[in-house]
Amino acid sequence: MSASAPGLRRTLGVGDAVVIGLGAMVGAGIFAALAPAAHAAGTGLLVGLAVAAVVAYCNAMSSARLAALYPASGGTYVYGRERLGEFWGYLAGWSFVVGKTASCAAMALTVGTYVWPGQAHAVAVGAVVALTAVNYGGVQKSAWLTRVIVALVLGVLASVVVVCLVSGEADAGRLDIGASGGADGVLQAAGLLFFAFAGYARIATLGEEVRDPARTIPRAIPLALGITLVVYAGVAVAVLSVLGAGGLGDAAAPLTDAVRAAGAAWLVPVVRIGAAVAAMGSLLALILGVSRTTLAMARDRHLPGVLAAVHPRFQVPHRAELAVGAVVAVLAATVDVRGAIGFSSFGVLAYYAVANASAWTLSSAPAARVVPVVGLVGCVVLAFSLPGVSVVVGAGVLVVGAVAYAVRRRVKAGAGKK
Repeated sequence: MSASAPGLRRTLGVGDAVVIGLGAMVGAGIFAALAPAAHAAGTGLLVGLAVAAVVAYCNAMSSARLAALYPASGGTYVYGRERLGEFWGYLAGWSFVVGKTASCAAMALTVGTYVWPGQAHAVAVGAVVALTAVNYGGVQKSAWLTRVIVALVLGVLASVVVVCLVSGEADAGRLDIGASGGADGVLQAAGLLFFAFAGYARIATLGEEVRDPARTIPRAIPLALGITLVVYAGVAVAVLSVLGAGGLGDAAAPLTDAVRAAGAAWLVPVVRIGAAVAAMGSLLALILGVSRTTLAMARDRHLPGVLAAVHPRFQVPHRAELAVGAVVAVLAATVDVRGAIGFSSFGVLAYYAVANASAWTLSSAPAARVVPVVGLVGCVVLAFSLPGVSVVVGAGVLVVGAVAYAVRRRVKAGAGKK
């Protein structure tokens, strides 16, 4: 960012940053990710959850160290550029923007599916338009709305856990890890569940809008991650104890199936509403994060420079937000993006691989490099443990991004010689 470029307003404290991270993590993923994870690993999904949490923790610590040092919008796009070189920063930003744009559309369609299944696409587009308008009005309004959403979703999830665990259908024997789907299944489950943890990146991408980032970001990221892990573990244990691995793996809507099996059919509408609200929270935070990375890449002309504008009154990247909202609305209106979840996971893991590699350069002390090394290896292993189609499509998109970067550099070099 040039010295003359307008900056974003620093209004977010630790509590606000934690809430935004929770809004991104404790979202629609917990209502949907458990079923495919159970299908891949059986009761081993609990081990997969632990593996995903370890990798997420390493990524969070690497991100926190980097965000405190580089408190600007863009997250790993900025860190990779500063620590590894322009190409690696660009590749991280490309992975994030493309992968998370697909995630935005998936979250929007989740809202539509729960609110009005027969008109899911129309509702999805309406949700994107409404939340883009909220973000346009300023990040503080977004943090306030996210706080309301997080409170509602946590209340619904707490009700599911209590109802399942106190019901006569709960059976601790269904939690036997020995019935897992093997190492490959556990790793695939971890890769799928990691998708639901990845929201703490939203805290780092808002680095230019938090007060005292050197103190706020390192505190907010692990706190948000820890709360999310406790919530996910509680829900996974409760649902598994009622449905078992087989029933959970076959469930289209695992949490509603679990409360119904527990004899609490009255809670089903509440869970459906909670899922829709959770997806809205995830979508809100996703649009927020993607637009900030778009802003950072536009400032460096890796994306059209017109997207680098900051609104003089609201002090938000309004053109980037409108552009992201428009693309997501088109996808939500025209595409079934359920298959894009695996691709999005691949992109997110590639993004964090760059973050860990960047953090590795911060210190030459062996002890300081343990966390980024574990995080980097974990990201690579989980990325290539995802379903084959997701790996092929994800790798293909990264190659397209790399080719676009090379072409841009060649054109720029040619223009410089004239």
